Amino acid sequence: MRIAITGGMGFIGQALARRLIADGHAVILIDSLAPQIHGEAPSLEVPAPASFRRLDVRDIADEPGLLDGCDLVYHLAAETGTAQSMYRIRHYVGVNELGTAALLEALAACDRRPRRIVLASSRSVYGEGAYVDPRAPERPIQPPARSAAQLAAHDWELRADDGTALTAVATPEHLGFAPGSVYAATKAAQELLLQAGAPALGIRPVILRFQNVYGEGQSLQNPYTGIISIFFNRARQGLGLPLYEDGLESRDFIHIDDIVDGLVAAGKADLPPDTVINLGAGRPTTVADLARALVAASGHSVPIEVTGQYRVGDIRHCFADLARAEKYLGLVPQVSLDQGLRRFCEWAQSQPVFEDRSPKALAELRQRNLASAG
Repeated sequence: MRIAITGGMGFIGQALARRLIADGHAVILIDSLAPQIHGEAPSLEVPAPASFRRLDVRDIADEPGLLDGCDLVYHLAAETGTAQSMYRIRHYVGVNELGTAALLEALAACDRRPRRIVLASSRSVYGEGAYVDPRAPERPIQPPARSAAQLAAHDWELRADDGTALTAVATPEHLGFAPGSVYAATKAAQELLLQAGAPALGIRPVILRFQNVYGEGQSLQNPYTGIISIFFNRARQGLGLPLYEDGLESRDFIHIDDIVDGLVAAGKADLPPDTVINLGAGRPTTVADLARALVAASGHSVPIEVTGQYRVGDIRHCFADLARAEKYLGLVPQVSLDQGLRRFCEWAQSQPVFEDRSPKALAELRQRNLASAG
């Protein structure tokens, strides 16, 4: 097949491109090479024999020929970063929402349109995700985001109206949108735009909601997203690892190899209309456990500090229900977190050392009252 990947020079895009090329497909990569991810002077290592076009996704409507004749499009181009999205609102809406609209306009102008478009969406659209009240565990609920007063009181857990702590459970795809950040809202908008616009063009949209993706090739320069990269970059410079809240907030970490397996399967599987599928490891890991595992895997002995700091828009817990991924894609994650961290650290150790910009990123949030001082 001829396959286009927007955001194709990013972490996930390049890994996907290498797999598709190995499978014998012709691949075109479209990417703006954003400095926050790629640096001010990006080093181009386009996976051979893929072709590359440097282009902001918001301008793709002016060049529909890039997509004409493609059998499949993977739409990975997006700005990521929950915290930064809360004050760079126009930018996130522009890249994520207007970029998706421009992609649909480009597809509409094609004489030979792809049969399918696969979107990399996010678990952030669920907000806090699925929980149960331990007194009624048979009834999953979707609690609202924690209030500013609750966070200021360092009362971290989600609670029922009477104060009972709720228990996080695997989040299924049928849970409604409840975005707690601008980034999450733009990912929900991407989904809606494709579900509304693609079928009218004879294109089937497939929505994949990623959990926290990590692995070899991840940007070590972006201080706004990618906790594993941020922690490693600090550890190798002898800097401690600061944990927000009490360190017991949890995330679902999935290795890049398993994400690529899911993307490839979604490009060719026989799927029902309007398919939405979670991709994750299907199990929660606390940030404190992650930090300890990363320190062990990296060999860098640095202090791990619970700071009590918090950021507006962060969720407490969320992990994926993988029933659909297994049913429709045959996907069962193969790379354990310990294996993945060892592989990531071995790769990252061979990369240049980058300035730790996470304190500056946190300061920007504090200036806008979007993060606490502790």
